[in-house]
Amino acid sequence: MSITAESLRNKLTAEMGAVHVEVEDTTTDHCSTSFKVLIVCPQFEGKPLLQRHRMVNTCLAEELKEIHAFEQKTLTPEQWEKQKAE
Repeated sequence: MSITAESLRNKLTAEMGAVHVEVEDTTTDHCSTSFKVLIVCPQFEGKPLLQRHRMVNTCLAEELKEIHAFEQKTLTPEQWEKQKAE
């Protein structure tokens, strides 16, 4: 399986209903084994951070088997708007 920033972005958007997704390949040589992800999703509303991360990990279960490092930031649309305004 070839994992790219775009494939992760597409899957998170399609399967989680995310309204905004940013994916950065943070691998030194861009070999797609380390990613930093920002996910804005209405499904995160009312859920604690750990539960949000578990939702993302479940969605990307197959991809995470091949990814060495995965950093995620999960926000609700309201949190995202507030962060952008700062």
